[in-house]
Amino acid sequence: SRQGPAPHQRRVPPPSERVHFPTMAPGQHSMDPQKHTLQPIVTGSTVIGIKYSGGVLVACDTLASYGSQARYKDVCRMKKVGNFTLMGASGEYSDFQYIGKLLDELDNEDFLHEDGTMMGPKQYSSYIGRVMYNRRSKFNPLYNQFVVVGKKQDEPTQLAFVDHQGTYFEEDYIATGFGSYLAMPILRNKWKADLTFEQAKELAVKCLEICFYRDCRAYHKIQIGTCDATGVNIGEPFALEHFWGHSAWTEKRLQVSSRAIADTW
Repeated sequence: SRQGPAPHQRRVPPPSERVHFPTMAPGQHSMDPQKHTLQPIVTGSTVIGIKYSGGVLVACDTLASYGSQARYKDVCRMKKVGNFTLMGASGEYSDFQYIGKLLDELDNEDFLHEDGTMMGPKQYSSYIGRVMYNRRSKFNPLYNQFVVVGKKQDEPTQLAFVDHQGTYFEEDYIATGFGSYLAMPILRNKWKADLTFEQAKELAVKCLEICFYRDCRAYHKIQIGTCDATGVNIGEPFALEHFWGHSAWTEKRLQVSSRAIADTW
């Protein structure tokens, strides 16, 4: 068989042809410093959560904005978790996908135990809160606000809020993002414990309609998900009714010389 040259006959490349590898400190895996996400990039806006008689719903639009650009207009910002839980997300969409993957792994582990018990919305929302607080404590938060809802068998309905700092609380109604300013006053005035599903849906649609008019990161196409004794369901998207033809909005006041600019406000 063919053999290579003897060791003393091998050509040693000159310094100009040698490959130089950068020297790294022991235990260092990259030349670059560790970097954290400093701001969200692809984001979703308001999520509404409302309890009603016998169940709880989540409503949000289908837009994921790339900065200020309305880039992805057919995105589902809700996720079914396990058998009894539904989660809606505002904020960075990739962080929502990441924590969704963690929840899928947790649900799969729960299934493999085969002990006849399954986690519900109370357990999943608590887990999400601990994950968010852990990431916040490492100065590398997940840039989200979550609405976690559900109804496990004959237990009471559950509606919880979790944000990027690990803040966790339970409520009868909640709104995230810009909706915490625009929708919460409506929810405080209109919510009742004995709301029917149709009344709760009408209230959620009203809140998202106001957000669409006032929030430039909102969209007119929305989805509604529900959790009740029959299970978890995420409905098909539908378009809101909206009207932009008010005379005060269409009048070209800057082209009228007899009025001051201040009249446009």
